[in-house]
Amino acid sequence: MEETKVFVVANEVLLALIKQIKSAQWDMAVPAEMTWQPDQRLRDIVNYHIYDDAWVPDMLAGRTMAEVGNAYDFLRSTTDSVAEYEKYNSRANKAVESFKDFDRIAHLSYGDYTAREYLTHITLYRGLHIFDIANLIGAKIQVPDELVRGLWEIVEPQAQVLRDMHVIGAEVPVPKDAPLIDRLLGLTGRHR
Repeated sequence: MEETKVFVVANEVLLALIKQIKSAQWDMAVPAEMTWQPDQRLRDIVNYHIYDDAWVPDMLAGRTMAEVGNAYDFLRSTTDSVAEYEKYNSRANKAVESFKDFDRIAHLSYGDYTAREYLTHITLYRGLHIFDIANLIGAKIQVPDELVRGLWEIVEPQAQVLRDMHVIGAEVPVPKDAPLIDRLLGLTGRHR
């Protein structure tokens, strides 16, 4: 599946999920496997997705973090998370939908990668957090087949590399004939 389409679908599903978060849930502690920082709350995770979406147009344009500066730092502590996510989600989707130069270098905080690799990284991050956040808040979500297939195509060929980098957890055994969504969750260390 085309990288841009998978990103946009992941971003749209994540937005729909974020809109389901109830007031009392924003301060929920998140499990360690959902974050790389200790003592994170659900709002911290969502706010990082806002911050991450804010950077998408700049990263795709080839700008460096130094060029952009701290323009988006305020998003990490916003309390208007749904409105800010809607705004930056839409902005990121528009940038990705019109993007064509997949070999352009994106200057990320952890190194330089092609725009194609960058889109793969951020799509995987969003896509897997859809399952994590839904589980955390007890939400029922419909994950489109195209998103499941797109995530599978990202994860399956490089599962061990992602596992070694601690991006995904230890594989959970799932029957080989299980639905693709179950195989994806099992491959990434998740349960349905």
